[in-house]
Amino acid sequence: MSPPAWSRRAQPLLGTLVEVGVPFALDAKADAAFDRIREVEAALSRFRADSDIGRFNALPAGASLAIGEDARCVLAAAASLREATDGRFDISIGTGVHDWALDGITLRKLAEGVRLDLGGIGKGHAVDMAIEAMIAAGVASCWVNAGGDLRVHGELALPVHRRDEATGGAEPFALLSDGAMTTSHLGDWQVTVAAPRCLWADALTKVVAFSGDVEHPLLATHGASAWRRPMAARSQADAEAEDSDASR
Repeated sequence: MSPPAWSRRAQPLLGTLVEVGVPFALDAKADAAFDRIREVEAALSRFRADSDIGRFNALPAGASLAIGEDARCVLAAAASLREATDGRFDISIGTGVHDWALDGITLRKLAEGVRLDLGGIGKGHAVDMAIEAMIAAGVASCWVNAGGDLRVHGELALPVHRRDEATGGAEPFALLSDGAMTTSHLGDWQVTVAAPRCLWADALTKVVAFSGDVEHPLLATHGASAWRRPMAARSQADAEAEDSDASR
């Protein structure tokens, strides 16, 4: 249930339904969040030939290109996680974890066949940028929820529910204030990470999933906390469709 006197608006973006919550009096300010998410999606989507990632994927080996600030921010984070996990955090999805390099705003392709996919980190960045856009527009308190990637800003304690794997319903989990939380279904586990920024909450769910460590050192590095629990036996398609019933 949302707080009283709040407007909730939603649009299909980032391959999911993105919900923005703002005070009713500032309803029009939600447009700034949706517009900023579209900008991020245009820069990061591997499905767009004109995005920074789409253009990189089309490059021949040895070529490079200049990228925008959104791609630079996310790729810098991905590179740091790649190094900190000895290559287990892999945005190339097995096509060449060490075959791309970021040098400032220059992205270099080091081998033929490497393809980047920011699906495991880019959505969190988009949520962060949407929040920043609303702050810049003068919104003191708000939230953005992109299919389980949630960030809350300001003097607001938003109830968060997670799917109850035993019953198939949702259960109260936390009150989120001025921070971010991501819940992902990864393999046989449901993983939740809370962090100051949604980019790190999103990315660190993958680190917890592959390490099995809810006290992984990278969590402390980014001011994050993690929880995980086994999923009930059901199809992966069902799991993805029911990913984190946050901000209800």
